[in-house]
Amino acid sequence: MENGKFAINRDKLKKLMEDNSAWVFFAGHAPMKDLSSVYPFNVDKNFYYLTGIEEEGCILLIYRSGEEYHEKLFINEDNGEMGKWIGKNLTQGEAYGLSGVEEIDFNTGFLCRLREIIAEKKLTRLYVQGGKEEPKRPENEQFVKEFLDMEILDSLPAMAKLRVIKEPWELERMEKAISITKDAFEAMMKNSSPEMYEYEVEAEFDYVLKKNGVFDKAFDTIAASGKNAVVLHYSKNNCKAVKDDMILVDAGASWKNYMADITRTFPLSGKFTDKQKQVYEIVLGGNKLIEDYIRPGIKYETMNEKLIDYYEAELKKIGLIETRDEISKYYYHKVGHFLGLETHDVGLVEGMELAPGMVVTVEPGLYIEEWGIGVRIEDDVLVTEDGSEVLSKDIIKEIDDIERFMAENRR
Repeated sequence: MENGKFAINRDKLKKLMEDNSAWVFFAGHAPMKDLSSVYPFNVDKNFYYLTGIEEEGCILLIYRSGEEYHEKLFINEDNGEMGKWIGKNLTQGEAYGLSGVEEIDFNTGFLCRLREIIAEKKLTRLYVQGGKEEPKRPENEQFVKEFLDMEILDSLPAMAKLRVIKEPWELERMEKAISITKDAFEAMMKNSSPEMYEYEVEAEFDYVLKKNGVFDKAFDTIAASGKNAVVLHYSKNNCKAVKDDMILVDAGASWKNYMADITRTFPLSGKFTDKQKQVYEIVLGGNKLIEDYIRPGIKYETMNEKLIDYYEAELKKIGLIETRDEISKYYYHKVGHFLGLETHDVGLVEGMELAPGMVVTVEPGLYIEEWGIGVRIEDDVLVTEDGSEVLSKDIIKEIDDIERFMAENRR
């Protein structure tokens, strides 16, 4: 059954649980947008990882007493007539079907039931995301205030340890997100032209996602033409490109809560200028260098160090820098991050070594403001037993491939 995946995740957590501890996970709530509407709901990813449920207001409790482990799910009560307006809440049967949690109650009695369990089982430690100092979400913050007499600890380190290694079914979801993202990038290349507005290019991406049943992007799309591409998190997407502009598009689909994160930079005209080619080839070389370097056992931080070594040599060759310190003028971020249930996924700790099952992005970039050129090339890479696999290898990135594809497929 589908819910078996999430039961296995809960079993993994139980192996990390201390005696006399209770772990609480909130699905969360959508914040208010104005007096009459709310923002789209985005489920807490730790809650989802353990339950497979995406309904706001639900709560998962797992506790250990001696060698006994118990799990209990608290869901919303039947919303009656409101169901005609916003849809019916999950039933207990539906919640079990999704999660595999057998003990299910309504969330209106959660605090009282938890206090009873703490007293009955003599539990002394309470784990919640963010712990006592940084409870992160409003639900966590309010919850912490109710139990200040207990030792309150952060559940995130344990969850990060679990989530950083992907199961085959998780990789399947990520590969599906990447496949849809590939189709969307091809649509942008096919249907772009000089002097388009950035939002017109973005619209091609959005259309492909919706056509494939994707209603939640991994993050807000960056579609930065010309000089806008030197701004790392540019997201206005409201400028009109000019004749020879490239456009840097950083975008990704989300499939069943698992993310793709891809960046490609391509010329809206279909042809790179000589100066653009020069910068692009340096970035592409860095992209390939790091992808080839990734393997189990290497320290995460050394990927960025290796890229900077490469940039030092290449940027000196073209006369852009004289010293290593000048690299930061043109490259001012890290070469990647973990990817999974979140675009910037949990898992990274200082000194960490890469291990099989981890998925990282590889996204070198160069941002040369005085030339009006920004290039970033980003792939999603799986660490394997003996090296790495570029999950996004089918999304073209060679200059010749991009120019040929655009020449053959433009309207």
